[in-house]
Amino acid sequence: MENLNFPSTKELQSLLKKEEFKKIIIICGDKSFKSSGAETFIKNLLSSFDCEFFFKKSAYPDLKELKEIINFLKKSTPDLIIAIGGGSVLDYAKIANVLTDSKNIQEEITNATYNINKKYAKLIAIPTTAGSGAEVTANAVIYIDKIKYSVEGEKLKPDFFFLFPELVVVASKTIKASAGFDAIAQAIESLISKKSNEKSVKFAERSLQISFKYFLDFLNKPNQENTSAMCLSANLAGEAISISKTTAPHAVSYPFTSIYNISHGHAVSLTLNQFLEFNYKNMSKANCNFDLGGRYNIMFKASNTKNFFNFNEFMKNLKKKANLENDFGNLNINMEKDFQNFISGVNILRLSNNPVELKKEDLKNIILSK
Repeated sequence: MENLNFPSTKELQSLLKKEEFKKIIIICGDKSFKSSGAETFIKNLLSSFDCEFFFKKSAYPDLKELKEIINFLKKSTPDLIIAIGGGSVLDYAKIANVLTDSKNIQEEITNATYNINKKYAKLIAIPTTAGSGAEVTANAVIYIDKIKYSVEGEKLKPDFFFLFPELVVVASKTIKASAGFDAIAQAIESLISKKSNEKSVKFAERSLQISFKYFLDFLNKPNQENTSAMCLSANLAGEAISISKTTAPHAVSYPFTSIYNISHGHAVSLTLNQFLEFNYKNMSKANCNFDLGGRYNIMFKASNTKNFFNFNEFMKNLKKKANLENDFGNLNINMEKDFQNFISGVNILRLSNNPVELKKEDLKNIILSK
């Protein structure tokens, strides 16, 4: 099994002392900061530092709140930012730290004309969920008018990250299920992404081996071992998608969040099986520089299944045991009525990473067939 010994608070304290930071800004969730134990953790850690806090309130990263964070940074002029929270908190900090000097941030993000050439301050990422792997990815998500955009560039990566399972283990089962499934989906999508390579495959395979072993125990009987394992699995999945990027299930997940307020990992789970089946059945049409069947075999091996039918049932069962509702009706989703509005929020860039070309009719059939 993987090494589950993570850096301690003493190592974080040593880093803070060594770098001699003078002003620290902490970006965190309005509610999760207390519920995760991060409030006590941070205040004990930073008692001798000059600190200010920004508490994010939006359920998902929104341009309006991003602008507030940027203005807060400019006013406070920190030499260190600590982002402690879930993926949204980390994404806010990553974007604010590199687009502080944008003249028209909405236009630059919408048209992907942003120029990322420096960081405003050093950034430490401390995730309080085991899911997004945002502490190691070179991209971040932001919503503008309920449409999801990605900001990408190597400088988005935090300068340092620390995994503290004690901040993750206390999350609700609902949060753990959604975040944990996001890590699983990222590893699976990374394996079949057209941009995947030998390095990303190794990260994704290791991530799946760990998450398939520990995910359900992490939800039902959380302890130090399975929480540490899921933190590592999410981190590895983040490393994988930082190279390969995600594919169709992530591409269509964002409207589920912006329109129906479904948490991100849960949103990804809604179409993952359907897209995996589409790619598997159309393997002969795959346009990628690797053996797509071999990548599916990695999934089968990690899940101890023998073929796609078994794997598909395995994934359905995993979602069911995690209480991730899969029925549109039970989620008050009327896709027949909302399809046009829904499809306008789909991330086309992520669709292009899919190993089999997806035409609009394919997309419609897959989504409406649920």
